[in-house]
Amino acid sequence: MKAVRIPFVLFVFVALLTAHSAHSQCTALGQNPSTAFPVCGTTVFQQTSVPLCSSHSLYVPGCPDGAAYENRNPYWYKFTCYTAGSLGFTITPSILADDYDWQLYDITGLDPDDVYTNRNIVVTGNWSGSSGPTGASSTGVNFIQCASDPATNVNTFSSMPNLVAGHEYLLLVSHYTNSQSGYSLSFSGGTAVITDPKEPHLSKVIPDCDGRTLTVIMNKKLRCTSLSAGAGLGSEFSVSAPGNTVTSVTSAQCINGFDFDTLTVTLANPLPPGDHQLVINNGTDGNTLTDICNRSIPQLESVTFRYDPPVPIFADSIGKTGCAPNQIKVYFPKRIECSTIAPDGSDFTITGPSPVAVTGARGENCSNGRSYVILLQLSAPIEVGGNYTVLLKTGNDGGTITDECGLPSPTHTRNFQAADVVSATYNYTTQLGCRQNTLSFSHDGANNVNSWNWSFNTINTITTQNHSITFPASSTNTVQLIVSNGVCSDTASETIVMDNEVKTSFTMAPIICPEDLLEIKNTSAGLVDQWTWTFGNIGNSQLKDPAPVKFPETNIEATYVIKLVAQNNSLNCKDSTVQRVKVLNNCFIAVPSAFTPNNDGLNDFLYPNNAIKAENLDFKIFNRWGQLVFHSKEWTRKWDGKVNGIEQGTGVYVWMLEYTHRDTKQKVFQKGTTTLIR
Repeated sequence: MKAVRIPFVLFVFVALLTAHSAHSQCTALGQNPSTAFPVCGTTVFQQTSVPLCSSHSLYVPGCPDGAAYENRNPYWYKFTCYTAGSLGFTITPSILADDYDWQLYDITGLDPDDVYTNRNIVVTGNWSGSSGPTGASSTGVNFIQCASDPATNVNTFSSMPNLVAGHEYLLLVSHYTNSQSGYSLSFSGGTAVITDPKEPHLSKVIPDCDGRTLTVIMNKKLRCTSLSAGAGLGSEFSVSAPGNTVTSVTSAQCINGFDFDTLTVTLANPLPPGDHQLVINNGTDGNTLTDICNRSIPQLESVTFRYDPPVPIFADSIGKTGCAPNQIKVYFPKRIECSTIAPDGSDFTITGPSPVAVTGARGENCSNGRSYVILLQLSAPIEVGGNYTVLLKTGNDGGTITDECGLPSPTHTRNFQAADVVSATYNYTTQLGCRQNTLSFSHDGANNVNSWNWSFNTINTITTQNHSITFPASSTNTVQLIVSNGVCSDTASETIVMDNEVKTSFTMAPIICPEDLLEIKNTSAGLVDQWTWTFGNIGNSQLKDPAPVKFPETNIEATYVIKLVAQNNSLNCKDSTVQRVKVLNNCFIAVPSAFTPNNDGLNDFLYPNNAIKAENLDFKIFNRWGQLVFHSKEWTRKWDGKVNGIEQGTGVYVWMLEYTHRDTKQKVFQKGTTTLIR
């Protein structure tokens, strides 16, 4: 039974003291992520013994980092999800007093050993301190149970995780104690499918140069233990060549793994030239070859292959170049010895419509020093389209490339087609109008462009080479063009601002004192040729920004009409705006001594008259009991004789007025009384 975990710092100290006597590094197959057992979802795994070992501490989400979580006496299991759903499984100790823990990882696209460093790939787990069966079930807790006192916690099952189709997973089973009685692991209760539905078959046979060695490729992974061993080595296979026999069958993948998909078959004698068949039989172990779910390749299934004595090879083809390639791939029917490729690329030259320099060459993904593809590095991308020729020749190293059979490749050429790069740069013309402008866009179609995709303000998609569209004469518009010739594409975009619509506007004070000048600010927009201002009946101006206007001082309040007409003569566009200015009879600030709020239009309000030049104004009115009935900081806001909508009675009211005079900057304080008359 397991008590609360030892803090990790203490655990490291203890481990250093006991490393040689109690635990060693995990080396057995299945005890490391890279050699995990492949899983068949319908098989119950019986593990009768677990070697004592420990190699890595582990991160457990939601649990203290200082606790001693580790892959202690572990076994790892790997599987792929073929149908998405929930995963249920049970780990049952052979002795129920044993305590097993587990953790599930999603290693899709990752190195299996990333489980030790990548904290983002943990799916779920359970590290309960209680003994007995553990796993994932529909009744489990929806969190990872951390190390715990077995007397107080029995959450040994976690809820079933949801698996994603196509993802790869690793399941760690860790034994906390050193009593290695073993366990069983079974998968059931969930809806996910983790058993490969593909039936096993032979896929392809590739004869070696000497005709005595065959590389056999399967359509999926098969169990290493299904290969006959000892005296039955090679008994699963036979060849159709008369008098020839199979002497051995091996797989390098079985040295440090449980499964394989490639075999090496060795024959007693070289094959004669021609077509042959490799036939699979039941071996001395009573079966052909089986997958991890014990499904066998059908007996007497065969694959036809051809053996021809080695001859110097020529390149098959040049890979598809795409747009502006700076690398070229040369494909061969046999593997090339990577060591015979001149690194400086001097085994190859390229000629065509534009100069091309090869600056390097290497085998792509050289496996065991051989590759079917040579990658040529160019000094610059090919941007001029046309037919190019690759010449394979003797390099600066004194030889040409050599294939896997040791034969040098003859001097020869292979052609490829390159595409021109394209430009999406376009032109447009503009026909201006008063309210709408018509823009005509065009592309030259150079370098075999055959696809156009216009976008105007992201809402209109046009696929013609040329297009006309109208924009408001006052607008901001985004235009984008994407062009392609089927290989190369390009994008051009810009923001086009239209500002030719004639729109008149101006700002001015609506009320002025008789001694002041009226200052007008022109805020019009658009293309304007001519300005015409009229200031009531006292004058006019043709300037865009007229001089301040002085009105007659008549001691009578008057209103003047200010009008602006703007026009664009070439477009025959015109617009006008009218505003009114009130010129007061005087700007003497005073509060009336009486007012009559009876809605007859005469003296209905109380306010400081003509306070246009009062800055920082503060106006207050009090009733005879000293209560504030009105307060304003704007001189045009007036008291109507009501408080909260209730009419106030006839009587005398006290007012106070404070302000700073705009011209003199003098601070003024006044107070007085006004009679409200009803």
